[in-house]
Amino acid sequence: MTLADLGWNDVWASAFAPHAAAGRQPARVTLQLKGFWEVTTPDTARLAECTGKFLNETTAISDMPAVGDWVAIEPLAGDDTRALIHGVLPRRTKFSRKAAGERDIEQVVAANIDTVFLVSSLDANFNLRRIERYLAAARSSGAQPVVVLNKSDLTREAAERRTEVETITRDVPIVVTSALKRGGTKPLHPWLKPRTTVAFLGSSGVGKSTLINELVGEEVLFTQEIRAIDGKGRHTTTMRELVVSPDGVLIIDTPGMRELQPWQADDAVDDIFGDIKALTLRCKFTDCSHTTEPGCAVCAALADGSLDLARWNSYQRLLREMAFEVRRINPRASQKNKSEWKKVTKQLRQRVREKRGED
Repeated sequence: MTLADLGWNDVWASAFAPHAAAGRQPARVTLQLKGFWEVTTPDTARLAECTGKFLNETTAISDMPAVGDWVAIEPLAGDDTRALIHGVLPRRTKFSRKAAGERDIEQVVAANIDTVFLVSSLDANFNLRRIERYLAAARSSGAQPVVVLNKSDLTREAAERRTEVETITRDVPIVVTSALKRGGTKPLHPWLKPRTTVAFLGSSGVGKSTLINELVGEEVLFTQEIRAIDGKGRHTTTMRELVVSPDGVLIIDTPGMRELQPWQADDAVDDIFGDIKALTLRCKFTDCSHTTEPGCAVCAALADGSLDLARWNSYQRLLREMAFEVRRINPRASQKNKSEWKKVTKQLRQRVREKRGED
């Protein structure tokens, strides 16, 4: 194996030049643990930890190494299994989400990805609204998103499901796969090029690890059966890992994420929900709240069925979540939000009074 086999190129070499001058080696993060990382070089894999200087100079958790990152390491003298991480090279792409909890923290799920496979199963776990969230996060990652509808062997409605997904994906490719069918992973091959990095993301039980095992040709990742009672999966994958297929494709597996909140994906949300964004621009009033105002294009579309209520609610929920994070860290935005809600409430009360007067 060479550095190029791990995805190295002249761009990375140029970014690494200051570290090379300091006598350090480039390595790629292939496994993320708690406080430790597996870093891989052409000759071996080592267990690494960050230096104290690196930790002191790091201002955000998102700046810590993530699977797929290129890092500058210093092998420990006399121990060919350990190393120190001195720095992380600037990322080309990254798939991020808001970390669980109340604090506003970016969690980098995978870095330096060429293609993001957004895996959804065609069994009881199928959820159109969840696919929308993954699309929003993938759009803001900088990588090429591909929607993968897996487990086609478990349904006769694969074509119908694909048609449903087409209504929300716009120009994003959609493929139907089955790791259990002969040739069932063939639709993925156009994106599986040697020395390129792909990441599989999706909720638990959608078959990410099974697909990867099929592509690699052996069971490198542990898998479990889903629960028959509700179609939900157990968390088989508990850590992020990068493996290399026999064809030289760099493949990242990730733990299941049932509730995904995209990180700072305002533009991506507008892109995924472009049809709704276009509707809001047709409203009579520029400050339309899409509730009671006359000439509201959104209300009209909901009334005639051209806009699906579930899709509208999904869009609204994503906007509320992103606005909440902004307000939490920006007092001025919080005050503006309060003023806007007072205005909307006043309009609603006036509407109620008018209706009572009519009665």
